[in-house]
Amino acid sequence: MQLTHYTTNFNKKIFPITLVCENVTNAPNIGSLFRIADAFGVEKIIFCGDTIPLGRKMTKTSRATEKAVKYEVLKDVLEAIIALKAKDHQCIALEITEDSLPIHSFNFSTKQPIVLIIGDENFGVSEAVLNECDHILHINMFGQNSSMNVVQATNIALYEITKKLQ
Repeated sequence: MQLTHYTTNFNKKIFPITLVCENVTNAPNIGSLFRIADAFGVEKIIFCGDTIPLGRKMTKTSRATEKAVKYEVLKDVLEAIIALKAKDHQCIALEITEDSLPIHSFNFSTKQPIVLIIGDENFGVSEAVLNECDHILHINMFGQNSSMNVVQATNIALYEITKKLQ
């Protein structure tokens, strides 16, 4: 028998993970990020940018999870990252670069809270942000394309991180 929201037996848990979104501005993507942040026990989401649509189009995909996940909206992503690093967070960007490491083989520290930084739907994580990160990780891909939707990539990354933190 299929379980419902009310009959699942998952243990609720909040992980010391802050999701920082650099210029993620597509309302359905933002709603989906709330859903996966809730599903993976993310402590907080920080949306950074000039125009973050948190209205009706976002709530269609969030399915009320924006009420369960702590979040804030800040204009400057670099200020947000520098403030988190000052609080001893390890900053990890999800991006493909010449020096990025595959996320599946990375050993996440349990001694520091994690900041997972995801980037703009079209341009990814900016060079300025990458320069502030402690680590840059990528998801191995085996097809022709070198990128995937920011929400799908975040799903995979949060799965890998929480799997190793349990």
